[in-house]
Amino acid sequence: MAIMRWDPFDALMGAQEDLNRMFRRSWLRGTNAEGSIVEGGSWAPAVDIYETDGSLVVEAELPGIEPREISVSLDDGILTLKGERKLGKEVKEENYHRVERAYGVFQRSIRVPPEVDPDKVKAAYDNGVLTVTIEKEPPRQPRSIDVEVESKKEKK
Repeated sequence: MAIMRWDPFDALMGAQEDLNRMFRRSWLRGTNAEGSIVEGGSWAPAVDIYETDGSLVVEAELPGIEPREISVSLDDGILTLKGERKLGKEVKEENYHRVERAYGVFQRSIRVPPEVDPDKVKAAYDNGVLTVTIEKEPPRQPRSIDVEVESKKEKK
């Protein structure tokens, strides 16, 4: 058995991390760890955001939600997902052993990069996953402008 040296600062760092996590959960409900805005409800769907050669893709886990209950909008560089997950069955509270899934209204807003084309947004819903694809605008090509330089002669 190896002898391990006790470091009192390890315990302090663990306590600091616990406090940071507690504050993020309770007081900073307006944003998540990535800086995305979480508003309008008690839960926010998990998202994956990635880029392909020609588009930005956002995948959100929304199991148990009807596609017609989901709203997707892109306004001024902010992609917003809204909806509501309703408790499906009419079961009395005293019959529940555990409720871990989140229910209620959600709104998730994600800032998108400026190079996406706001007119080319597609959304698809399959097996509880909403996939929003936003095409990128083609990169702007640098322009060359010919400028004529005139020399001025002084008048005497």
